[in-house]
Amino acid sequence: MADNIGNKAAHDYHLDVPVAQEGFYVKGAAHCDFGMKSRLARMFDPKSGNTVMLAFDHGYIMGPTAGLERIDLVIPPLAPYVNVLMGTKGVFRSCISPAAPVAKCVRVTYDSTVLYDDMSNGGGIACDMENALRMDAACVAVQTFIGAPGESRSLELLCRTADAGTRYGMPTLGVVAVGKQMERTEKFFLLATRVLAENGANVVKSYYCDGFERVAAACPVPIVIAGGKKLPELDALEMAYKAIQEGAHGVDMGRNIFQSDCPAGMAQAIGKVVHEGYTPKQAFEVYETVKHG
Repeated sequence: MADNIGNKAAHDYHLDVPVAQEGFYVKGAAHCDFGMKSRLARMFDPKSGNTVMLAFDHGYIMGPTAGLERIDLVIPPLAPYVNVLMGTKGVFRSCISPAAPVAKCVRVTYDSTVLYDDMSNGGGIACDMENALRMDAACVAVQTFIGAPGESRSLELLCRTADAGTRYGMPTLGVVAVGKQMERTEKFFLLATRVLAENGANVVKSYYCDGFERVAAACPVPIVIAGGKKLPELDALEMAYKAIQEGAHGVDMGRNIFQSDCPAGMAQAIGKVVHEGYTPKQAFEVYETVKHG
């Protein structure tokens, strides 16, 4: 029987051997149906194979968040600079134009708010597949809590969503939540990302860590890294650059874009790193040019 120290034997990640794509450029999606591939192609740029996602779903547990007090004023101007907007059904319908030329990832689970110490204790379906399809979503996002009390419930929600997504050609983004007491180590992310992929996630959102190249290699679907808390702009660009160089297929940043003193400049700079291989220094020059332009 497998145990929690089984990773001690996991060491051969064949980092020098690229994954065979077999006719479709998104990792792990070669055998998916047409509709699934079509939606993934909305998310991942066909030239770089990567994506820039802009997360603005923070209010689903935090209420008004610094930088997102007026989503209708902050997010729409950034849509031209990203591949995917990630939000909730309520905010998409009230604040984002259906004509916005950008893919939409809808968070379809709810969780306990920040008023509770452990938000993994609550959770359920906030948007069913029919609703997501009517919104023309390109992807649906499910929060999971590996190693927390709500692990089992969140994995059930992921599995049910992934099964429904397979039925209707809708990709599922599995989100690795990291609570206050949860470790942010290579060992943890190796476990969490692989578990989500094994349970049907077509894309996994996780965090950058030391040893990330092994995390990315061991996950059979694309990993996009979360930006996390607000960092100085150059630090955020360096994190994105290292993640892409080590196997990530994109970033899903929120606060590091909309809390920047020049959100449009930061969104464009991140895009240069993710899609064009700009170094952090080169991308920071893009940010500075937009900021002072």
